[in-house]
Parts: sequence; C-alpha cells; structure tokens
Amino acid sequence: MKISLLALVILIGSAAGCSSVGPNYERADPPVPRQFGSLEKGISTADPISAALLTAWWKIFNDPVLNSLIDRAVKGNLDIRIAEARVRQSRALSLDRESRQYIEGEFTGGYQRQRRTESGLAGQSSDGLGASSASVGKRETDLYLVGFDASWEIDIFGGVRREIEASQADLEASEENLRNALVTLQGEVARNYIELRGQQLRIEIARREVEIRQDNLRLIESRLRAGFVSELDVARGRGDLASAQSRIPQLENGLRSSFHRLSLLLGQEPMSLSSEFEDQKKLPGVPENLPTGLPSELLRRRPDIRKAERELAASTARIGVSTAELFPKFSLTGSFGYQNTKMDELPREGSNFWRIGPSIRWSILNFKRITANIEANKGAREEALARYEKSILNALEEVENALVILSQEKRRAEALANAVDANALAFALARERYRVGVQSYLEVLDSETALYSAKDQLEQSRQNRAIALIALYKALGGGWTE
Repeated sequence: MKISLLALVILIGSAAGCSSVGPNYERADPPVPRQFGSLEKGISTADPISAALLTAWWKIFNDPVLNSLIDRAVKGNLDIRIAEARVRQSRALSLDRESRQYIEGEFTGGYQRQRRTESGLAGQSSDGLGASSASVGKRETDLYLVGFDASWEIDIFGGVRREIEASQADLEASEENLRNALVTLQGEVARNYIELRGQQLRIEIARREVEIRQDNLRLIESRLRAGFVSELDVARGRGDLASAQSRIPQLENGLRSSFHRLSLLLGQEPMSLSSEFEDQKKLPGVPENLPTGLPSELLRRRPDIRKAERELAASTARIGVSTAELFPKFSLTGSFGYQNTKMDELPREGSNFWRIGPSIRWSILNFKRITANIEANKGAREEALARYEKSILNALEEVENALVILSQEKRRAEALANAVDANALAFALARERYRVGVQSYLEVLDSETALYSAKDQLEQSRQNRAIALIALYKALGGGWTE
C-alpha cells in the first residue's frame, strides 16, 4: 500500500509536469517597411544579398591589407575574448539550471569516537551518527557511517522548466552578443583603415600645397628683388606658407590616432602597426548598385536585434519562475547507508538503514513578496519588449542614413572632382599672369586656396563614401555566418 502511494505521487508529479505556469513566449515581430526608403537607382537596390557578400563584405574593397587586418583582429581582439568568455559562463549556468530537473544526491561518510555518560546517555550528534545497540554498556565506542542521500523536486507547476527556458534564452543572447561584437569589430577595423588611408592622402595634399607655396614665395622674392612688387606680397606669401605648414601636424595627429586605434583593435600595443603603413595607397573604390536586401531580413540577420529578442524571451520565462512560487513545491527524498561500531562489520545486512518519502513546502506566508516579484518581472518583460522594438528602429535608421550618405557623397565627389579641374586651370593661369606682372598676388592666393581646399574636400568625400559603405553592411548585420 505504501509503495503504491509513493508510485502515485510520482505519477501525479510526472503528469502535472506537462504544463507550466506563467505566459508562454511567442515571437511576434513588429511591422517594418516593405523596402528601404532611401534606395536610389545606380547606387543601391533592394536586390537580395548573397551570403558570401554579406559574410565577408569588406572583400568588396579588394584590398589585401584590409583583409589581413580583419583576419588578425578576429583572432586577437580583446572584446571578442570577453564576449567568448561570457558565452562560456552562460553555457555553464544553463547546464546548472538544467541539472535541477534531475535527481540530486550525494555520498556521505563519517567516523566518530564518542564517550557516553555513566547514566548511559549519549550526546546529541549533528551528523546523524548515533549509538547502536551493539555499543550499549560501553562508555567509549567507535561509530562508522557510509550512505547516500538523494532528493528530487517534482516540478508540478513548471517553475524549474521556466528557469531552464530563461537560462537557455540567456545563453542564446550571449551568443548573439558575441556575433554583435564580431560585426562591430569588423566595421571598426575597416572604418579606421579607411580613415588612416584618407589621412595619408590628405597629408600628401597638404605637403604638396606647402611645396607650391614655397615656390610662390621664391617667385615673389625674385620679383621683389626686381622691383616689381612690394614687401606686402612677400609678407602675404610667408603667411600663406606658414598657414599651409600648420595644417600638417593636425593631420598627423589624426593619422597617429588611427594607427593606435587599429593596433588596439588587433589586440596589440599602439605603435605595432606603424611600419606596415609606410607605403601610401589610394582609398578603395565603392562599387555601384550595392544590394541591400529587405528590411524584414534585418530581424533575422542583425545580432543586436536577435540578442534583444532572446532577452525578451528570457524575461517572459522569468514571469513563470516567479509565478511558480505561489504554489506548493513537492519533493521526494530518501537515503540509504550502513552504520556500525566496527568497520569490518559495516557491510553486514543488519547494519543497513534506509528511508524514503515525499515532502511539501509552501511559502504561502510570503504571498506579498512573491506577487511583488511577479510584477517586477512583468515590468522587466515590458522593458525588454521596448528594447527589442527600439533595436529594430535603430537598425532601420542606420541603414537609411548609410544609403543617404552613399548617394549624396557620390554627387558631392563628382562636383568636387569638377571643382578640382577648374581650380587647377584657374591657379595655373593666375600664377602665370602674376609671373608676367599682369595680375596681383591676391588672385594667385585665392585660386591656390580654392584648388587645395577642393582637393582636400574631394578626398574627404571619397573617404566618407567608403565609410558609408562600411556602415551600410554593418547596419545590415554582415560579418558572420550561422
């Protein structure tokens, strides 16, 4: 009869364990536009993106140096190592939560030397070791004990299953965080590389301007000696030269910062990459008609959106964990072992003992605290939902901004290229007219300033367009595979 009752308790626990309290999570994606609003023919399209392009989007620049930098950064970056360590932590915690659904137990053993009072009473034992009938009449005895204790919480209301569900979602969120760190790293390496190349080109333009202004100053001084101009032109020429020279240190600062930042992204000390960039290269070109895919693909591709969705799932499951505290908890506990005053007689049948039985624990008096915890978890779920929706809007904004910059900087670069050609011709004519004495130095200065300003802005525009391409594919979630 007792065995049947015990079996009934287990059967009821197993049957009741098929359902869990609290809300069941169902993914419901917010509505998104059918296509991006800033698509422009000849610059970007809504065509699907191939997996190979999106996975290694930086290869679109066809730059071996950039490819090498990104490969080395993935292997050496410290943020990636931190994210990987967090994944390992989450995986271990998830396994810890899963273990709660199984029987837990431990082996125990002990030895005790005790002395009884003359009245025959023994002191209270805190570890379960007590006197046996064989030791009655002796004041001093040895007592040996070996055994096994086990317990199993019957998850009738699903609190343990909700904990496992939440921990699994946390693990998946940490994996998405690792992917997000990877996407961010690749984008940062590419952006800093483009900025570094842009700084090198701008420094070269500034140095060329210094050389031209030095030639101008020599021309002015020769005309001064010939009596064609006054000291005013010489002073202006020297001031223009000093102004051109003053721009180079500022550009050098930006170049050094890019060196240092790239080294850090690769997990190296700041000056480790200086020797690798002694040669100067042009900025990588941006291809035409870049495929962007559809906004709905962002929900499946962007790691930060996927992470926010998994955090929402975890917070939903934790409502069930806290709700389960309102109900009683049933457990089945038992122990088995041997106890004797002689070690060699310990395995005998008469030395064994066992006990098994169900137990119940119900924290009904903590009702107010439990309900407050439920409300707190509901609030946490609303926060997670808002973060999920916000992450989608942020993604859409980043894509749209990148598309706008791509199109506008293309037009700006075309206009600046025309300006460079026109100002180069104007400067050549003004300088020649000044040399023969039919034009003042102010016209030379104006045309020269306009020329090098246009050249500098042209390189900045090309740099901005390349960075916009990086921002686009970073915003699309490129840089990782399932």
